[in-house]
Amino acid sequence: MTMYPLARSKSLSRRFMLGSMAALFAMPILVGHAKAASLEEIKKRGLIVATEDDFRPFEFVQDGKPTGFDNEMIEDLRKYAPFEIKQEILPWTGILAGVSTGKYDVAITAAIITKERKQSLDFTSPIADATHYYVKRKDDKSISSIKDLSGKTVGVQAGSALLARLPELGATLEKSGGKLGKVVEYTSYPEAYQDLALGRVDYVVNTVINLQNLVTEKPEVFELGQAVSGKSFPAWAVAKGNTELLAFLNEFIAKEKASGRFAELQKKWFGQAFADLPVTFEPEF
Repeated sequence: MTMYPLARSKSLSRRFMLGSMAALFAMPILVGHAKAASLEEIKKRGLIVATEDDFRPFEFVQDGKPTGFDNEMIEDLRKYAPFEIKQEILPWTGILAGVSTGKYDVAITAAIITKERKQSLDFTSPIADATHYYVKRKDDKSISSIKDLSGKTVGVQAGSALLARLPELGATLEKSGGKLGKVVEYTSYPEAYQDLALGRVDYVVNTVINLQNLVTEKPEVFELGQAVSGKSFPAWAVAKGNTELLAFLNEFIAKEKASGRFAELQKKWFGQAFADLPVTFEPEF
């Protein structure tokens, strides 16, 4: 069983401050960004791919090697592309800003498609379902449904779409006379899960796939709750207007789907295949 790394010891207030700062750096830059490389330029110098360092089961490093759904897709992309694939593995908070400014050509990660992100980024076809759920400690009997989340402390990753959609949960709680409690932001989800296990937060919000993976690995510690958002989908991201690269990546994804490889990898890493994913998606939020 793969264990999540222990979080560094920090106070909640300091972690909240650092997370908020990370969120600012993670926001897409809408003005003054560098021109993205054309597909012709990429063919000459290679495709610069950015992936996350610890976002299971999409991408993570195990025994010193990158693995997970997206990393296996990258290996297939290396065989498909007529040019070099240069991969850079880094924390989530610098990825989307790096793509929007031209530092990286594509974020091959589970970036949730949102209205705000679409201002500076274009997205490929969705790669999975990203409906948001909550996870709690298994021994916490005070939470059995969404209404029980009222006033409790929630952990979420800084700069993530899940943070931006927490008002949906707040609105749901208000309908039953409740309210959204304190929000603690983390630079990575393993930190949030560690604090949840230690009782420093009451629940964590993430996508259903990530939380199913967590509960499967640590069923004695965590328990999956209910959906706290409407439909949502993750995809790979390129700089706004980089239509040639976007078309190339969508052709690759379509080929993976047609061969059955896409469904094979989904079943391997997510426990199920999503046969009814939309080809394109226009987010409401």
